[in-house]
Amino acid sequence: MTAVTLNEQLFRLPDLGEGLTEAEIVEWKVSVGDTVTIDQVVVEVETAKAAVEVPVPYAGTVLRLHAEAGTALAVGAALITVGPAAPAPGESAAERHREEERAGSGNVLIGYGTGHDPAPRRRRRRTGSTANSAPVTRPAPPIEPHAPRVISPLVRKLARDHGIDVTALVPSGPAGVVLRRDVEQAVARNAVTPVPSPEGPTRIPLRGVRRAVADKLSRSRTEIPDATTWVDVDATGLLQAKKALEAAEPGRRVGLLALLARICVAGLRRHPELNSAVDTERREILRYDEVHLGFAAQTDRGLVVPVVRDAHRLTTVRLAQELARLTELARTGDLPPDRLTGGTFTLNNYGVFGVDGSTPIINHPEAALLGVGRIVDKPWVVDGELTVRKVTQLSLSFDHRVCDGGTAGGFLRFVADCVERPAILLADV
Repeated sequence: MTAVTLNEQLFRLPDLGEGLTEAEIVEWKVSVGDTVTIDQVVVEVETAKAAVEVPVPYAGTVLRLHAEAGTALAVGAALITVGPAAPAPGESAAERHREEERAGSGNVLIGYGTGHDPAPRRRRRRTGSTANSAPVTRPAPPIEPHAPRVISPLVRKLARDHGIDVTALVPSGPAGVVLRRDVEQAVARNAVTPVPSPEGPTRIPLRGVRRAVADKLSRSRTEIPDATTWVDVDATGLLQAKKALEAAEPGRRVGLLALLARICVAGLRRHPELNSAVDTERREILRYDEVHLGFAAQTDRGLVVPVVRDAHRLTTVRLAQELARLTELARTGDLPPDRLTGGTFTLNNYGVFGVDGSTPIINHPEAALLGVGRIVDKPWVVDGELTVRKVTQLSLSFDHRVCDGGTAGGFLRFVADCVERPAILLADV
């Protein structure tokens, strides 16, 4: 236990707030023999959260520094001892006593001073020692009601940043100390503003298709650790291929969705990891040989995902016919229930809504979904020359449990290459 002699003031490491219990001394700003004034910064300490400059609440001569730089001290440990300043030449002890009374007792709130301008700092060497004096513990001065003696610099800064007058707060800490929670409660009281509650909301029952979609998407977000990767592609070649197919047989319509479906089927043959599902109960990956291709269709009853069974067995023309047939059944509400389940991969052409890109949610329990944005004219570099091309964005959301980014990127790159150069598909015919 550190004791002080009569007329000495022992200042201990104060509570620095934030629930911190110790601090390390970084640098002393004063030395033994220096004269300090009330609220003069005497040491810089570092806590687990910040560096803090600590002022001393006493004026006088530095008698002892109780720890060296680099030492870790607990809150409440002895920090610095300050004694009465040596009288100036020709100054009597009585005059010095009156000067100290005018300067203040030192029992003040750190950082607020006593109301007097601080005296200039002077460096004086000690002319004597009190080491042999009988140790006497100084009694703590009386505490005025609701007047804190010492406050953490961090708490003081928090109050200043939020415009809080700490002298108006009722301290909750021991010995009348204002704590961080006192300031935070004041900040919360100032921030409270009445927010009117909305009156008379329209309640819409979540049922039917909308409820089924909501349940499936919620389950997808809950169970599947999904990731999304995307790429911009030049779709000029794909549009040219579409025109060529339709021109070969007048009256036959092959939409872009059919071409994209054909490309996806070919991509899944190269990267079967994405034609999968995860059995969470048995902790197994189910990899399918058949490609049952789902595609998003917007109807008056909401979004539905019809499924083209055995899409890998169909030609591009047959894919186009099946997509058109299922889309019409979905719009009229005549789609059989077995055509809304059992998909292994989904294609979503949200470009029809005029948007460029998205991070689509995987259709549970599948492992991947390809999204296609709108096709627009954009500047593009072809063979080193800047030109205008038909550009779209492809987004692939995939279940990171079934494959890594390399596999997903490989699939997406294959799809992008086929969109830009449809002749690549001939290799799989």
